[in-house]
Amino acid sequence: MPTKSTSSAATPARARPAVVVQYASRAHGMPAAVRLTRWVRAAAPDAEQITVRLVTQAEGRGLNLAYRGKDYATNVLTFAYEPGRSCDIVLCPAVIAREARAQGKSLDAHYAHLAIHGVLHLRGHDHERPADAVRMERIEIALLKRFGYADPYRA
Repeated sequence: MPTKSTSSAATPARARPAVVVQYASRAHGMPAAVRLTRWVRAAAPDAEQITVRLVTQAEGRGLNLAYRGKDYATNVLTFAYEPGRSCDIVLCPAVIAREARAQGKSLDAHYAHLAIHGVLHLRGHDHERPADAVRMERIEIALLKRFGYADPYRA
């Protein structure tokens, strides 16, 4: 399937990360590249290059199987190449839309949350231990609040 890409390169005067957004999915409700770029830059202002790819469910499933050994599409995958500096974030619109409906969240808020969540993994955060999960969630909540979104962990 052809991929539509948009790019917003960092300017020399402002050390913001270059963000490339690739649309490999034709799902409805995907956020515009400018919105994804804002969310990503807020979470990783010091990164150099971040690619965000919105994939079909089949591609998401294939990537999750190949890299995590899990045979299903997941909402977000992060591939860090130079920790803290360069990564690919893969978002699966079909999964994200299904989750947003099930959780009673706006689609836009859920995309913002998962884009930020993916970037925080790039920056070395994880949620394997309870204390780490709390730390990561606090950062996510604070960043989402800057964009006017509610705490995604509150029902």
